[in-house]
Amino acid sequence: MNKNELIGAVAETSGLTRNDATKAVESVFDSITAALAKGDEVRLVGFGTFSVAKRKASTGRNPRTGEPMAIKASTQPKFKAGKGLKDSVN
Repeated sequence: MNKNELIGAVAETSGLTRNDATKAVESVFDSITAALAKGDEVRLVGFGTFSVAKRKASTGRNPRTGEPMAIKASTQPKFKAGKGLKDSVN
């Protein structure tokens, strides 16, 4: 399922117009992104938790030349599925 299909499913199940469903889905994504950008955690009980993980600087290898190269420290978004989501998939 891609974003447009998700918007269509939200519109169909909620009874919203497609335009309103687009605004709703976009605002959820924007809110999660803003919270993660501030370093906060977004916990949706039964669904999962979005958080930010810090990755240390490391040394990797260039796959073409085999030369060592420095990889900068960074922050990465992370998602851990909740029990309700795990149970519905299994």
